[in-house]
Order: sequence, then structure tokens, then C-alpha cells
Amino acid sequence: MELPPTVVFNIDDQPITIHAFNSSEAKQSLNNQAVNIIASGPSAANLAFSELIEIPTIFVNGSISLLAQHDFTQVVGWVISDARFINHQPEILKNHYTGQSLYATLAVFEALAAAHPDIMHSYHSSMRILYPVDRPWGVKSNRLWFSKLTFKKKLLNKKKPLSYFVNDPNFVIDSSHKPAPIGVSLDVTYGFVEAGTVAYVAAQLAFSRSVSIINLYGIDLLNSAEPRFYENKDNSAPSKLDKAITDRIVPSFNLLGKVYKEHGVPIVNHSAISKNLFNSFD
Repeated sequence: MELPPTVVFNIDDQPITIHAFNSSEAKQSLNNQAVNIIASGPSAANLAFSELIEIPTIFVNGSISLLAQHDFTQVVGWVISDARFINHQPEILKNHYTGQSLYATLAVFEALAAAHPDIMHSYHSSMRILYPVDRPWGVKSNRLWFSKLTFKKKLLNKKKPLSYFVNDPNFVIDSSHKPAPIGVSLDVTYGFVEAGTVAYVAAQLAFSRSVSIINLYGIDLLNSAEPRFYENKDNSAPSKLDKAITDRIVPSFNLLGKVYKEHGVPIVNHSAISKNLFNSFD
């Protein structure tokens, strides 16, 4: 089944249309520029931002709160893949989101429509849907928002194994990896592959937007038990990184680094904390 190019949310009896990401949309291209992806690891709090603020930047989850302290001149995206972020950090949305390009899953937009319908009304034209390739609908909805896609809902919720996409030219899948196959997307127009961290989604989005190099900041992994840089010990959200690092996250990033480098786009991890975990990065 093809991924829906639009989804209509019925909010306060008014239809709100969100378009899916499409790499052929002219404004999605970053025209072979370098891009920085800033994640939420504690090391991000200590970056030399004066050297970064003029480079096209993609934020993930709460790292967009850096806009309060630093004048980034080229915010080219904000990526959220887990709907729990919407409910756990509502103040970040209210205080820092002012219509920047937002890329998120259907589950995230569903949560956003329920918790912040005013934001959906105001900025829906700046929002784009990213579909997980193996389960496009993502987390099942608790409330029926998608009026035009109701009949497709069960099909979109049906999860497919990554091995199903081995021969799809839009993906590179390592079906031999244990304990489960891993993969990477060459164009998230057709879906992204999950690896247990939103930064992996953001990296696939960046590649799909025609960049020259992807710089990763704040992807620490080894200190995932510590609060994210925008949290403290009293309001930190639980992290599931520890269980996934060895089996999924690191192998996936190594695959991504190898594949994208072969396509002329190197990946550089600037976190001294996790730098030695990866073997395919520059």
C-alpha cells in the first residue's frame, strides 16, 4: 500500500491537512549544504554554539529549546518521532515552536492535535509526516482523527518485517543482523527505518534532503541514564537507550554511516562520549 500523501485531522469541526514528506518538493532540498543535527544528550549543553548557529540545523525533541539561548539563523527542521514527548514536555512546544519545519510521525501529530490544537491550526502548513516504513500508521490512535483514512487504518497499522524491504531500492536492509534485521532509508518519502532513537530518524531525513555532510551533536548514548541537557533529575523522561545500544542503535548507525558515505555523504559524530562506539564514521 502506498503511503498516504496527506492526512486530514478534524479539529473543532475544521479539517486540517498535513502533507507527508516528499523529497521532490523543491523547498525540502538543502542543496548540497552541510547540516548539523543536534540531539538531547548532556554533552550538547557544552557545545561552542558560536561556531554552529549559522549552519543549517535540524533539532530533535527538546534540543529546540536551545533557541532560547542561541540565535540559530538556519533552522531547517525539528524532528519528533515519539508521541510521548508531546505530553511530557508541553512547555517546550509552547515556548519554542513558532512554525519551524516540523517533521513527525502520525502518532505525534495525533497527540499534538489532542493536546495543542491551536498549534496545529496555526502552523500545519509547516508540518510534514514521516512514516516508519514497517508500520506506517505508528502507534494506534486512541481517538479517531483521520476522517479520510479510516478505511485504511487496519492496513496501515499492520507491521511488516524489515526483510520485506530487502529488494526495495529505497532502502538498504541487513537481514542477517541479529537479534533482528536493521536498515536505513535512502529517501524517507518512502518511509524511515527505526533504530530506537529519534536522531536516527533525523539523519535519514537529512540525507533525503540532499546534504553534503551530516554532523551529529549530542548523541551520547553512554550517559543515557543522565537527564537530557534541557531536563533535571526531577523532570527527566525515562530512556530506553541502554537496552538498545548494542543490539540496535550502534549497528544501525554503523550501517547508515557506511551506506551514506558510499553515496558521497559522510557522517561525523562530534560527541566525545560516544565517538568510539561507531566504526563507519569519519
